[in-house]
Amino acid sequence: MDALPATSPGVFLALTVIVMGGAGYMTGRALAVTWRPVWQVCLYCLLLGAADRFLTFALFQGSLLSLTGLIIDTAVITAIALLAYRLTRVRKMVAQYPWLYQRSGPWGYRARQN
Repeated sequence: MDALPATSPGVFLALTVIVMGGAGYMTGRALAVTWRPVWQVCLYCLLLGAADRFLTFALFQGSLLSLTGLIIDTAVITAIALLAYRLTRVRKMVAQYPWLYQRSGPWGYRARQN
C-alpha cells in the first residue's frame, strides 16, 4: 500500500498561511475586540486547524489523519491569531483608557507616567 502524498509547499503557503491564516487573524482580532480571554484563541484555532486538514485532504489529496500536519497547521494558524489578538488588545487598551495607558511599542503598553 502506498503512502499518501505529502502536501506541497505551495498548498501549505496558499491554504494554511494565506487562507486559514487570514481566518485566524480575523478570529484573533474578533476575540480581542469583544474582550474574550486568550485561551479561546487556542480553542478556535484548533477548529481552524482541523478544517485546514480537511480542505487539504478534500481539495489537494493530502492526508486527512496526519498528526504532524495537524500540529504544524494549527501552530501556524494559532501564531497568526495570537499576533492579531495581541496587536488588537494593545490598540484597544490604549484607545479606550488613554489616561491610564500609553503605547510602549507594537506589542505592549505601560502605565502612563504623570
